[in-house]
Amino acid sequence: MKDRAIVPDELNSCYTDWKMSPGLACGDFLFFSGFTGVDADGNMPDDPEVQIRTAFRKIGLVLAKAGLSYKALVDMTTYHIGLRDHLELFKSIRAEYVEEPYPAWTAVEVSGLVRHGAIFEIKVVANRMPRAD
Repeated sequence: MKDRAIVPDELNSCYTDWKMSPGLACGDFLFFSGFTGVDADGNMPDDPEVQIRTAFRKIGLVLAKAGLSYKALVDMTTYHIGLRDHLELFKSIRAEYVEEPYPAWTAVEVSGLVRHGAIFEIKVVANRMPRAD
């Protein structure tokens, strides 16, 4: 199976400007670049809830382009500035997207991210093969 970039139209600038794939299908897995809450126009909202929902929506765009759903997620790593300030909000929004069996998750406090104003970045891995229920 050949590796292939998964690039939804809205995330094309990741591929062309940053030279990174929003998602990269490799074997049985789909690896994602890290996403922040920056919107489609390049603006970083001040509202943590909007940032979190925007990042999860971008994950959904990549999953859909690959013919998958959030159920395919198997691993999640999140990097947070001020982790304890928004962890409960993040957990509650995350719970709207993840499905059982829940993906593994590691949350890490960091001192900075590439995008100014971002409070977190999320990186996930999805299994491209259907799970047996």
